[in-house]
Amino acid sequence: MKESFKSWLLAVRPKTLPAAMGPVLVGSALAFQADSFQWLPALLCLLFALLIQIGTNFANDYFDFIKGADTEERQGPKRVTASGLVSLKKMRFMTAAVFLLAFMVGLGLIPFGGWSLLVVAVVSVLLGYGYTAGPFPLAYLGLGEIFVMIFFGWVAVGCTYWVQAGNINLLVILAGTAVGALSTNLLVINNHRDVETDIKANKRTLAVRFGRGFSAFEYRGWFSVALICVVWMAVLLQSFWMVLPLLVLPMSLKLCRMIGVLQTGPVYVKMLGKTAAVLILACLLISVGLLLS
Repeated sequence: MKESFKSWLLAVRPKTLPAAMGPVLVGSALAFQADSFQWLPALLCLLFALLIQIGTNFANDYFDFIKGADTEERQGPKRVTASGLVSLKKMRFMTAAVFLLAFMVGLGLIPFGGWSLLVVAVVSVLLGYGYTAGPFPLAYLGLGEIFVMIFFGWVAVGCTYWVQAGNINLLVILAGTAVGALSTNLLVINNHRDVETDIKANKRTLAVRFGRGFSAFEYRGWFSVALICVVWMAVLLQSFWMVLPLLVLPMSLKLCRMIGVLQTGPVYVKMLGKTAAVLILACLLISVGLLLS
């Protein structure tokens, strides 16, 4: 039982969960700053985002193994289906169960944000599943970054704010862009690391299509986008507190230097953890800045 729990915890991929938590935290801080915070829809948004992230991770674990992307040559963290820790049948069932639960939680947001959220819930589930599955898997077509930017940036931050405040403004769009850009770098560092095994599995990520030089440039570019958005937010609010997110710059610059040099698998795993740390720290500092503005 203990081993089973460890296996499922590994399948959840805790280092990727900041991509789900950060947008909800920032969206809720924006709502608080607008005197519109509501704890129940905020909590439902957090649960929905976490379930979509976990369901996507489960589907990715299952389908990457089926398609040959997860092999012994892979340098990243252990994958539970490829390692035999969880059977394909159990992973398939749990993937469906988590996405069904996410959809049900999404339905609970309709009273707060209207029936348009039904579309958001359906599309989120379909694309979470279709990230590595179906006839047009996003990850295998080099569209993963677009998926993350849209759903873990604009949609996650925007919908969290929408269900509490009932509107969208430029500040929300900038915050969503900043969070989405930092979330996208979690994917970029993974793709940058897995180029060789992805080539063999015909997984045509941007790193595979254009090389590690491009993905290093992309990684730095997303950090730059986030920085510009944060500075723009500070100007809009005319608040000194909104410069707090700049405290993550030293760690970000170090990562930007490291990705320009070929690293070993364990180093890339550490870089993934630090990229996640930058994301969650930036989201916390953006939220604090909003609360104090």
